[in-house]
Amino acid sequence: MMTGKLISNDFRSKDQFKAEVMKWAEKISVNPGQIRVQKMTKKWASCSTNGCVCFSTDLLEEPRAFQDYVIVHELLHLQTPNHGKLFKSMLNAYLPDWKNAIPVGL
Repeated sequence: MMTGKLISNDFRSKDQFKAEVMKWAEKISVNPGQIRVQKMTKKWASCSTNGCVCFSTDLLEEPRAFQDYVIVHELLHLQTPNHGKLFKSMLNAYLPDWKNAIPVGL
């Protein structure tokens, strides 16, 4: 599932990544019930209705801007379950350049 870009990032461990998720959660004013980092084969992340946010271990190898996009995207689902106008407005507020963070082809 990797994008093919081997770019150095700040996260060396799942714990460091989870700490970054919590920083974003504080900025967004959400409280995830659980944060998990595990092997996922078909997607980068998911958010359940009970507040569990799960991220793919492959995301740890991706560029920081893409990681931030996936983190913010999933955390926003704790406030807004769909991808409507409100969701996109909030995404633009937290990550104005989010469209450029997504690798070509995804």
